[in-house]
Amino acid sequence: MAIALRLSRGGAKKRPYYRIVAADSRRARDGKYLEQVGMYNPLLAKDDEGRVKLNEDRIRYWLGVGAQPSDRVLRFLDAAGILKREPRNNPNKAKPGEKATERAEEKAEKAAAAEEAAKEAAAAPAPVEEAPVEEVATEAPAEEAATEAPAEEAKAEEAPAEEAKAEEAPAAEEAPADDKAEG
Repeated sequence: MAIALRLSRGGAKKRPYYRIVAADSRRARDGKYLEQVGMYNPLLAKDDEGRVKLNEDRIRYWLGVGAQPSDRVLRFLDAAGILKREPRNNPNKAKPGEKATERAEEKAEKAAAAEEAAKEAAAAPAPVEEAPVEEVATEAPAEEAATEAPAEEAKAEEAPAEEAKAEEAPAAEEAPADDKAEG
């Protein structure tokens, strides 16, 4: 039978409260345990004395008979000075995931392509032959604007007519109200 010093959750939904227990490692997290050796209330402030309460004598007994603390309980024991916890080094923890790495690479490729295009545009002198082509291009939008202008004028003429109708409607509604007040 392997004994573990671990947390057993209690409390209500979204209001956790933990017992620090010595339990058979094969049992369920909140199942039957051998002995309660402390309590942990994560809702209290970190500097509050009631956040973690440990029964040091019983913890030392269970460690003496071979109980293995979970990582979280080991942190509590280290803070209390009961058992030393060696710092762990996980060099992969700070590395971004696969998709984030792919996005960063795509962004770098796009930035490099944009820089190359900017360098090529700055290095190559503007050809003189393109000027007549630009004049033709500027005339075409002018023709399109001329065809759009009559449509805009027609819309502008319709707008005052709609405003006049809107002004007449409230006047018609006010008149019956005046008749009722007089009668």
